[in-house]
Amino acid sequence: MSNSAHRQSKKRRYAAWTAAGVVVVAGGVVAAQNSLATTTTMPAAKVFTGRAFDTCTAPSLAKMKAWNTGFYGAAAVYVGGQNRGCGQPELTASWVKSVSAVGWKLVPLYVGAQPPCQTGSSPEVISASTAASQGATDGADAVAKASALGMKQGSALYLDMESYDTTNTSCNDAVLTYVRAWSKTVSQKVYRSAFYGFSSSSAKAVATATDRTNLPGNLWYAKWDGVNSTTTAWPFDSTLYKGHHRAHQYLVNSKETRGGYTITVDRSAWDAPVAITG
Repeated sequence: MSNSAHRQSKKRRYAAWTAAGVVVVAGGVVAAQNSLATTTTMPAAKVFTGRAFDTCTAPSLAKMKAWNTGFYGAAAVYVGGQNRGCGQPELTASWVKSVSAVGWKLVPLYVGAQPPCQTGSSPEVISASTAASQGATDGADAVAKASALGMKQGSALYLDMESYDTTNTSCNDAVLTYVRAWSKTVSQKVYRSAFYGFSSSSAKAVATATDRTNLPGNLWYAKWDGVNSTTTAWPFDSTLYKGHHRAHQYLVNSKETRGGYTITVDRSAWDAPVAITG
């Protein structure tokens, strides 16, 4: 099954939830985003290296405590976006503070507008004529949502972009316009712009774009190959996103039981910034 088809089936299961820059890091990569934060110095990144999971609805504090066995060290949570499909009754500032105190690192995901040539449908779709303004509006909203949860300046915010036909030039151009505007706005508000997408489509569009202006400085790519690595499984130019700017979602729909609680999760190999809390 293709990534796109698999992701669509996952969406139905989840009730239809739908570097170029100025920070020089180890390995010589230059990532494009702190140049955008012109008035306030970007705080040092909080980098997590290890295994992370994501699931549609943030688990209860009891489940997070039970799952704190050392197998996973980070959890992705859906902080906002019009295309965020699952309810988040647990995801509050108090929850963020409590799970952080236990030792969890958190990865904020924002499900913004989706491609005009997407498979399926979404409440918010990118329009070619308003892509830039949509991206700016959603970028500001992502910061507001993360900040309200106690995720501070310097946190990485990951924009979730689902699969689409990148050979559709007008669609691809609209997506990249939206992504650039989202990234620029997030960075200007002194948060780290980051991106989640598919190695065969949305992540590929960002990683292979010739013009690197205002693209996210961190890339979380879905490539379901079972390889728990951000290096041996890296599908793009080896000079891109080096030095703690990569994450790799390598396994999906994994039903796991830890501490007496069963959760169906996706697994990622992580070596990238996360939220700054506490």
